[in-house]
Amino acid sequence: MSDSTGDTDGDAALEEASFVEYGIEDKPPLGESVLLGFQHYLTMIGANIAVPLALAGAMKMPPAQTAEFIGTFFVVSGIATLAQTTFGNRYPIVQGATFSMLAPALAIIGVIGAGWRVTLLELQGAVIAASAVEVLVGYLGLMGRLKKHLSPVVIAPTIALIGLSLFSVPQITAANQNWWLVGLTLGLIVLFSQYLDNHRAFRLFPVLLGVVTAWAIAFVLSYTGFYTPANPGYVDYMSVVNANLFQPVMPLQWGMPRFTLPYIIGMFAGVVASMIESFGDYHAVARLSGVGAPSKKRIDHGIGMEGISSVFAGLMGTGNGSTSYSENIGAIGLTGVASRYVVQIGAVVMLVVGFVGYFGQLVATIPSPIVGGLFIAMFGQISAVGLSNLKYVDLDSSRNLFIVGLATFAGLAIPAYIGNLGAGVEQSGAELFQQGMHSVAVIGPVLGTDIVSNTLYVVLGTGMAVGGLVAFVLDNTIEGTREERGLEAWETITEDESDFQSAFERFGSESRPDPTKAD
Repeated sequence: MSDSTGDTDGDAALEEASFVEYGIEDKPPLGESVLLGFQHYLTMIGANIAVPLALAGAMKMPPAQTAEFIGTFFVVSGIATLAQTTFGNRYPIVQGATFSMLAPALAIIGVIGAGWRVTLLELQGAVIAASAVEVLVGYLGLMGRLKKHLSPVVIAPTIALIGLSLFSVPQITAANQNWWLVGLTLGLIVLFSQYLDNHRAFRLFPVLLGVVTAWAIAFVLSYTGFYTPANPGYVDYMSVVNANLFQPVMPLQWGMPRFTLPYIIGMFAGVVASMIESFGDYHAVARLSGVGAPSKKRIDHGIGMEGISSVFAGLMGTGNGSTSYSENIGAIGLTGVASRYVVQIGAVVMLVVGFVGYFGQLVATIPSPIVGGLFIAMFGQISAVGLSNLKYVDLDSSRNLFIVGLATFAGLAIPAYIGNLGAGVEQSGAELFQQGMHSVAVIGPVLGTDIVSNTLYVVLGTGMAVGGLVAFVLDNTIEGTREERGLEAWETITEDESDFQSAFERFGSESRPDPTKAD
């Protein structure tokens, strides 16, 4: 087991994770690192494909553009991950498409109701503008200052809702689901990660082995004709043969972004949820990596870099931002591999896949039931990581239980109601919501306006935003001690501000001569 603590080797009390195989600063052998990095890539592909597919489907994007659209997401993810691990918070966190911005994006698509290109340009502008605020929040130190107000009571339901709110994704709950293949994939991951974890190969590569094994079985069944194209478990192997070797990905490939204020405000709700999620992710990855909790300085650099990456994503044309991937933090928990070097190799894989059509198309042949089995394991891990933050709070406190319970339930119930608006009628949910706001005489003149009602519609349709806001308001207004809220426990395991050096500070300290050494 590695005893490396990387940047967090100061006086902060460290939480040791006994299962850590490779610490943050460790560099496994190159061959092993490539496989481990590819596994990190496999862990994130489900979400990084699900987000663009959801957007493309909602916008009715043609298949040819959809393939290029997906490739753009992987290029952005690779560059964003390299930027975060090198110049940002330097944690082993993969960056990728965010579900936090997916809900606002889908709500915006519903409001626009235009062609895919026009809609995508509006999404790009909303992401760029909203994420520019995230850059300021990070590098002006605002997120770090909020640290004292964001207790585990707030973080726990917010992160848990990321996993819980995704239980209904079509890869899991499709009416024609191939549950045999879902169960096979999930069973293999559970087998390798939990029952056979005494064997090093199974312990390090449970996701890779589970997905590849399930895919190989699905491929055989597809090649022999047992699975037809109508079966969700079918592997479309001919699509790889017909794929382009190289697919161009470049900034502004769809045109110049458009900036519309209501959409920007709505998207900012997703950005806020993403920042809260990332705040919790930083604590989760630190705990799973066996190092001290992040300092304000590290948090600010991480959030600032996520903002820059999201602006870049908007310019590249994803219609979505970039955030820390809880899926890969879950992979660290499953494998004990917390090496930054491994994650950076995975980022290089993402870049290659984004530009090389064969690789991207091969990954796209993974049937949705296999992705669904992976989702069940990973989303469950996300929810568990979120709830694990409650270990720092007083769970005998009725105050804490009330806040966590209400925030979690509200984060599930309110977005479900918003999602049901417009079902079975010709009007969209956004239009019905606006009419409902306007019908209340007292608040109609204000909340019934397009900008306010559309913003509220997007915010209330995002589970993380609802749960996070409810928990934040209640936790900071209902009387409770710092110890009761878990803030004291977090402080005792937090690294000193001096323990983290940004890449620029590290470079400067290395280039300056040491005054203690004689010439």
